[in-house]
Amino acid sequence: MEESRELVRQAKKGKREAFAKLYETVYEDMYRFALYVLKDREDAEDAVAETVADAFESIGKLRKEEAFRAWIFQILSNKCKRRLKEYITKTYSYEESEQRLEKDSKTEDIAHAIHVRDAFYSLEEEERYMVALQVFGGYKSREIAALLHKNHNTVRSQVSRALKKMKEKLD
Repeated sequence: MEESRELVRQAKKGKREAFAKLYETVYEDMYRFALYVLKDREDAEDAVAETVADAFESIGKLRKEEAFRAWIFQILSNKCKRRLKEYITKTYSYEESEQRLEKDSKTEDIAHAIHVRDAFYSLEEEERYMVALQVFGGYKSREIAALLHKNHNTVRSQVSRALKKMKEKLD
């Protein structure tokens, strides 16, 4: 914990190596979060890359060194929300959709993935963010509550209900 605080202090002074080490600790969780929110590998990679660039530029604004993970995930969450809004106006041709599906099927059981994603996307937007932060980001209910400005007990019960909804959809 103290090591990450020191890395944040160094990164705030402009040391790229320190920021790179911080980034290494959160990259996989960030990518998983973005992938499950956006449902597209390239868009997830772009969202993570944009987040890292923005975070590097504005790390001096981070007030609490121990809050780096929550702070960078908040930036990523905002990037993902913007991209989701773009999806509303963007439509893909049938061929593009087939190509995306074919590309993804090479690395995962597509039938299961579709069911899980359908269950995930059947949740309300806020429920999806809370579940994604907890399941893919590894956040605890108190951390999610702080990010969303909610009571941690409320977050716990909302996540529990959301996971129950997903389970019912999958059964």
